[in-house]
Amino acid sequence: MAAASPEERPEPAGRYGEALFPPGRPGEGERIDHAALVYDPLTRQRLRDLGVGPGWRCLEAGAGTGTVARWLAEEAGAEVVALDRDTSRLTPLAGPRLRVLAGDLTRLDDAAEPGSFDLVHARFVLMHLPERRALVDRLAKRLKPGGYLVLSDAADVPDPADARSAYRRTLDAMWRTLAETIGTDIAAVRSYPHALRAAGLAEVAAELVCPPLTPDGPLAAFWRETWQRMRTDLLAPGRLEPAVFDEALAYLDSPGLAELGPGMLTAWGRRPVPQR
Repeated sequence: MAAASPEERPEPAGRYGEALFPPGRPGEGERIDHAALVYDPLTRQRLRDLGVGPGWRCLEAGAGTGTVARWLAEEAGAEVVALDRDTSRLTPLAGPRLRVLAGDLTRLDDAAEPGSFDLVHARFVLMHLPERRALVDRLAKRLKPGGYLVLSDAADVPDPADARSAYRRTLDAMWRTLAETIGTDIAAVRSYPHALRAAGLAEVAAELVCPPLTPDGPLAAFWRETWQRMRTDLLAPGRLEPAVFDEALAYLDSPGLAELGPGMLTAWGRRPVPQR
């Protein structure tokens, strides 16, 4: 019998990722913000290129620590609804142009008003959730005619000649562990342009950016802290040996670090404007 595809597997028990990355754990916000330092400039440029600005109404789905939502409200001048299960880091950001909404992206209801947003944006969210195609459809239905849906998630670009290094083995073990524990599927990310087109959107396009991975940079800090938090799961029987794990951590801090690190694939599409 063929194995169930990732989208057919039942949703893992519990709230997404909380067993691996508890929201209240000291340093969790800082870990997330290491990634934000790397990827926020890329996200801001993409959204600027799409024209986001004053008068836009935006849904930031899975807003996390709120760095993109805050930029949309304070610098781009848009009106923003920031949606997340855990709003502890979003509540202090609330203001005249930024409304915080506690909710589950997989159970969108009329609180995230259908057909009322110029922009719906989700970054590093859908790859961790089941039924991604259905979620793309639901998010697309939140758009006004002419509005954009922008999805960004991780895309790994491994070197086929370096399958056995400690770095590669640890990164591969991490992806397998995330898939087995919370259902993460980075392979599905490459299908986002097709999912946007299937949801009825037009002007679909995508880009892949791999930021520099340097020993003193925020991206290396993000991976180091992520691996350290996952240590127990990564070292479970059949996954990774402790010596390999320790070598990989040391490599992230070494002057000899030379890797094309995981990148961010962003895909976007526009809801057609009815012809009169």
